[in-house]
Amino acid sequence: MTEAVRLSKRLAAQLSCSRSEAERYIEGGWVRVDGRVVEEPQFRVLHEKIELDPHARLTELPPVTLLLHKPADHPAPLTLLSAASHWSADPSGTRVLKRHFHQLRLTVPLEPAASGLLVYTQDGRVARKLGEEERLIEVEMTVDVQGEVSREQLALLMRNTDVRGQPLPPLKASLTGSGNGRSKLRLAIKGAHPGLVAYVCERAGLQILAMKRIRIGRVPMSQLPEGQWRYLQAHERF
Repeated sequence: MTEAVRLSKRLAAQLSCSRSEAERYIEGGWVRVDGRVVEEPQFRVLHEKIELDPHARLTELPPVTLLLHKPADHPAPLTLLSAASHWSADPSGTRVLKRHFHQLRLTVPLEPAASGLLVYTQDGRVARKLGEEERLIEVEMTVDVQGEVSREQLALLMRNTDVRGQPLPPLKASLTGSGNGRSKLRLAIKGAHPGLVAYVCERAGLQILAMKRIRIGRVPMSQLPEGQWRYLQAHERF
């Protein structure tokens, strides 16, 4: 061989398999070139040593959904999605592949200043559910505000119309703690949209110090560390 060729072509010849099967092995992270995993079928090789992992399987690679704990005020959360920021305690058992970071779609947006759960997905079914059923899916947030919160302010938070009498998404608010000049609220909202929490808090005369989304539908953020992500597990449903 005197000219570099695509890795998929070389592997197909080496294994006596089809080019498409070779591409699936490569994209599945099962192929090493001189001891280094290469996941791009178009990678050019010449005299390198090509090895197939003995545990390699020709299974379909389904679309994935990634759950990210976004830090507050992070300007580009998508850049946090990499193998380096994958949560080491991810219970899914899914192998991290480069293709899992391609064609990701953000669903259920979050205020830039807020921290908490973000969902990026390759799965059209997940994107459609979170889009088409957005008004039916409850999200849960914690909000730290300045000072004490009165019963009247809690009632104002839950008022279901704006100043013009237009309906607002259903919202339930509770006080979960206070001290050191601040109070912590827990809000559960169906059909939440960016700006809503800021609006209802301002209307109630409350100054927001921090806010975090901790649940979307039936999927909680739980112990996921800030700045890290995990895979949505097969049994989890929003």
